[in-house]
Amino acid sequence: MNQFVQVVPMVLRAFWSMLIHPAFWLVVLFIAFQYRRFSKMKEELYGVKGEPIWQHTLLATGHGMAGGLIGSFIMVLVGISLSDIGIGYLWVLAILLMLVHPRFLCFSYSGGIIAVSALLLGWPEVDVPQLTALVAILHMVEGLLILFSGHLGAMPIYTRDRYGRVVGGFNLQKFWPIPIVGMLLMQLPHAGMVRGMVSMPEWWPLIKPGLQNLDNAFYLILPVVAGLGYSDLAVTSVPQEKSKKSAVLLTAYSFILLLLSIFASHYPMFAIFPALFSPLGHEYVIKLGRQMEFKGQPLYVAPAEGVMVLDVLRGTAAAKTKLQSGDIIMKINNMHVNSRYDLSMVLNHMPADILEVEFIKRDGKYLREVVKKPAGEPFGVIPVPDPYDQPQVEQKTGYGLLERLWRRIRK
Repeated sequence: MNQFVQVVPMVLRAFWSMLIHPAFWLVVLFIAFQYRRFSKMKEELYGVKGEPIWQHTLLATGHGMAGGLIGSFIMVLVGISLSDIGIGYLWVLAILLMLVHPRFLCFSYSGGIIAVSALLLGWPEVDVPQLTALVAILHMVEGLLILFSGHLGAMPIYTRDRYGRVVGGFNLQKFWPIPIVGMLLMQLPHAGMVRGMVSMPEWWPLIKPGLQNLDNAFYLILPVVAGLGYSDLAVTSVPQEKSKKSAVLLTAYSFILLLLSIFASHYPMFAIFPALFSPLGHEYVIKLGRQMEFKGQPLYVAPAEGVMVLDVLRGTAAAKTKLQSGDIIMKINNMHVNSRYDLSMVLNHMPADILEVEFIKRDGKYLREVVKKPAGEPFGVIPVPDPYDQPQVEQKTGYGLLERLWRRIRK
């Protein structure tokens, strides 16, 4: 354990060097553009302006830094070397797969394909256990980030349930810049030529490298930057519960993949197992997550009486009350509301700027709140869809560039 204590300052210095590197802030800027696009989408759907783009970006950056630091120590503990895993092939194939379908922009698919190709065809020459272990650790970090922040900033949407009915829900979409410390395995004629070496314990690394002779081998600590993204729908559960379920599934997948990778590094004949589990296990996690989400009853549907709130917009009169997602508005200034039309008519033709709102909380408690709504400003609630509303988001994700091109050619 004393050896790892000596490694900690090295990891922290390398981590800090990435935080001040322009490449990291370019990734942050790219993520800011993603949140800007998300904000414009919300403005188009609901007329909401002034979304705090940089607040979302900085919060995601802070979470990404924390996740990257945790991932860095896991990388060092496991002993993954970035020198023999074909990072270039990984990125190129991931981008090509994205053209087929957006969700294939994930190292679990590109890494699995490269690993299977290396084992069956002998090309490219990569260390399969090291490659699949990298995929596992990145998904482990992603699982932690989803658990703690995947639900933040969820956007209300109208979608369809498994019966084709239009219901309310939330689009969970997050992006994180990840500064992370990896290692490069090097070999010199004499290991003593390298200064500042730390003699690690006999059991380390957990992932055994493919080199036959490790007597003069040593690791260099190398900072790198990556970006992680998460997208999901919450229809039968609240966003925080949905992100927790997704995090548990993804973390379980990453632990199994890591264990298979460690086992395969000691027994190369079993390397096909992590190679296949990388894409197939990820597909199963996605399928299982969707089944778990859509087999239940939708939470955000029009009630028999009153108007259910899908979301409350920040900075509005509604936000100053105790109204929250899932609450049911019964009356405003003693006038009953049973549809979005009723709600709009009452709010638009109310002579007074003082509103008395009566509503039922999700736990059944009946409340009255008095709030001031300046003339011309919206009340600030997004109601669940009425039966005649159209969905804004379908359960199926968007088509890839190649599929969109093929559809245009067919037309």
